[in-house]
This record gives sequence, structure tokens and C-alpha cells, in this order.
Amino acid sequence: MTTNGNNHRPRPAPTAHSAPVTGRRRTPWALVALAIIFVVVPFLSWYGTTFWRSLSDSQIDEYLNDTQKLRHVQHALEAIDRKIVKGDEGARRWYPRVVELSRDPSTDLRLAAAWVLGDDNSAEQFHSALVPLLGDAEPSVRRMAALSLSRFKDGSGRAELVEMLRDYPVRACVGGRVETVLPAGSRVSRETLIARVRGANGEVRELRAPVAGRIAKVSAPPGADLAADSELLVLAPDAENVLQSLRALFVVGGAEDLPEVEPYARGVAGMPGDVQKQAASTAGAIRRRSREAK
Repeated sequence: MTTNGNNHRPRPAPTAHSAPVTGRRRTPWALVALAIIFVVVPFLSWYGTTFWRSLSDSQIDEYLNDTQKLRHVQHALEAIDRKIVKGDEGARRWYPRVVELSRDPSTDLRLAAAWVLGDDNSAEQFHSALVPLLGDAEPSVRRMAALSLSRFKDGSGRAELVEMLRDYPVRACVGGRVETVLPAGSRVSRETLIARVRGANGEVRELRAPVAGRIAKVSAPPGADLAADSELLVLAPDAENVLQSLRALFVVGGAEDLPEVEPYARGVAGMPGDVQKQAASTAGAIRRRSREAK
């Protein structure tokens, strides 16, 4: 990489006939150094954190067991997943570790592992590891497990797939007075800060979105007293989650799922056209399977 101040041609050396140069401006080296910092430091930060940076096998081994840096483990899982998708049989050497990580205390690692487990539907050890994740405490992990199980044509996660099509009530894990809460209409990702609640002891707790979506209703506005486990707000489904659920139900959905699928086939306000198109295809596939089963 070249930077300003280092990519110019060298000046010719002065000769005996050269006239002395007067009034020459000095190179502002402090500014050059500052420019380098502004270019290089962000690049190094990106390079060290992006999951798209390729890893060697030895780096995957190292990162996969670096439990002090969860992003390293996630990066290794991403690298393994790319190998699986490319059909690289060498990825199988890490399968036991991927299964171990599906039981890790970290939600982020269980979520990442559940994703990888769905990308080799010929691996029975992956299939077996996914089933217990349907009972995970975190809805994001349960949903990913259900999506991955559909790759095995296993419909045991259908209940979770259907839940992805419905509104999700977010309940407070603590009681207290609501200090702040995002307004209705806000779009949130998983782990977005959605509210702050001050408990009876004066401690302020942050509440974060368990899944992605759009805030359809705020049940406890700022200033309201909120009991533990009571409804704080309701999240309408995120379009990408709906699309992924419909694709999975195309494979494993049953007739009893049609009441949840058909409204999307008719069109739901705020949902893009590809959701409506996928819903129509999914409803058609479910009906065909139902007819063939009779």
C-alpha cells in the first residue's frame, strides 16, 4: 500500500551547475504521519475484525479455541462454513469442535454454531446436535436451529418456524420504572438497546431486543411502572426472518401452518414483494404435500 508523501519520484541530485534553490517549502511530516494514521489504523481495525478475511487451517485451529476472544471463534466458524459450502472435505476435522460450541454458554457462539450445523445435511452428528437447540433459552438460537433442521428435511422445529411469522411480545426481565423505551415504528436488530428500567434499588438496567423486528406497540411507555415478566413492547416480524421461515416451511411445513402462511401470500403491509411471492410458493408446496399424503 502506498500513502501520500511516499509515492512521488525521487528528486534529481543537484549538479555543480545547479543554482541554489531558495524558498523551498518543508515537507509537513507531521501532517503526513497523521494522514497515514487515518488511513492505516482503520484498515488494520477492519482487517482484524472482518469475518470475510480468509484464514489458514492453522489459524482456524488457533481461533477456534481462543475462548478469550469470541470474535476469533466466530471468525473460525465462518471460515469453516465457507469450506463446507465449497464442498471441502477437510472441514470435517473441525466438526467435533463445532458440535461442542453448539453447547457453549455464549449465545453468540451457539447461534453461529447452529448456522454452521445446517450447512452439511449429510452429517448425522450435526443433525443430532441441532435437536437439543430447539429447547434453548434464547429465541434467536431456537430459530436458527429450526431453520438448520429444515435443511435435513426435519420438521421438528416447525413450531419455531411458525413463531417467526408472528408478533413477538418482549417481556421485562426486571421490574421497575421505565426510563426510556424506543418508540413504535422503530426497527431493531437482535441485541439493540430498546429500553432502560430503574429498579427499586435505583439501579438502571438495560433491556435489549431478543430478536430482530419492528416495534409494533409499546405496552409500557416512559414513566410506567413495570412488573418483572410483564410485557414491555411487541415486535412485528422482521422481513428477512419471515422470508427464511417461509423457505424452510416450503420444505417441512404442514397443513396446520397454512393459516400463518396465507396472510403473507395475500400481502402484508410493510413486507417486500419477495416475501409475498415466497409465501405463495410455500402455501402451494404445503397443499401439494397434503394432497399427496391422502
